[in-house]
Amino acid sequence: MSGIQNTMLHVTIRIFQGTFRRRSTVTQVVMDKPCILATTLGAPGGIYKCFEPCIEKHFTIITFERFVQRKEDFAAKIQALFVWGGAIKVDQNLLQSLPNLKAVVNGGVGVDHLDVPLINSFGIKVSNTPHVVDNATADIGMSLMLASARKIVEGHNFSKFREFDDFPESSLGTDVSGATLGIIGMGRIGYKIAKRAQGFEMKILYHNRNQRPESEEKAVGAMYCASMKELLQRSDFVMVVVNLSPQTHKLIGAKEFAMMKPNSTLINISRGLVVDQDALVNALQKKMIRAAALDVTYPEPLPRDHPLLSFPNVIVLPHLGTHTMETSQIMVERMVTNALAALTGGQLPDEVKA
Repeated sequence: MSGIQNTMLHVTIRIFQGTFRRRSTVTQVVMDKPCILATTLGAPGGIYKCFEPCIEKHFTIITFERFVQRKEDFAAKIQALFVWGGAIKVDQNLLQSLPNLKAVVNGGVGVDHLDVPLINSFGIKVSNTPHVVDNATADIGMSLMLASARKIVEGHNFSKFREFDDFPESSLGTDVSGATLGIIGMGRIGYKIAKRAQGFEMKILYHNRNQRPESEEKAVGAMYCASMKELLQRSDFVMVVVNLSPQTHKLIGAKEFAMMKPNSTLINISRGLVVDQDALVNALQKKMIRAAALDVTYPEPLPRDHPLLSFPNVIVLPHLGTHTMETSQIMVERMVTNALAALTGGQLPDEVKA
């Protein structure tokens, strides 16, 4: 081998070794970050890919699909589980397979899809993302009320598919300004809805487990109804804003629909199972109420042949309450904050206990 060839060989080896070391270093840095388990970002039902940098700044993401294929490689490394919707079933088998799991971090407020007592029994903490969803959820409630009252969807469809230029009598909507809004569940979101409704000069009634302080009532012009019956009988729009619990399961059923005004509208932005959907279908068929506007159903989304989708006076959304770029970004950031707290042994800012 000539001197030139020998020199070139040594240079090539050095370059290769340098490249290898750099790649090894990068790989080591990535793997040194704590591992979290999540659905593939960007996959159906998962966290959108645009939020990936926020998570990868602090964690190495092990996708659930990859985990299933190579459990023996990843099980002991995973310290947090990111749950976005119901894409990952958090059951006993999964929990038993993750010996070093410290937290199940949920995106969103509702945790009815998680067995919190079961998770806690493994010494694993659970967190959600409250507060950050309040404005977006209140906005969707107002949007549904306005869209239903003023027949926005029907107007849009008329513009696209009309066969004639005159508006039919059925296109007449109803006023929101000056109407009576009954809010069932006057927590953070319910109170934000009241503040928004105040701008429409609505009369505001509310029913809640506990009456709010008089100063808070006066600030939004709200009147407390000790019984839900009184609220239902007096309201033009009834908006349901409660958490799902054994006490609120099918809270609004046949008895409640019978109490409502025939020109009233039901708006549900809480959880699907808070409303008895069969009873709602019956109430609409018998014209016991004027209309319904739903952001939540059971299941989600509804089957395309579900009776609720056949009514022209019903709006059904596929649970868009928190579905904005800004709110989703803050939710993911909050998930990261809770996970980091769990991994360092600190108090989770948004811990949910059984």
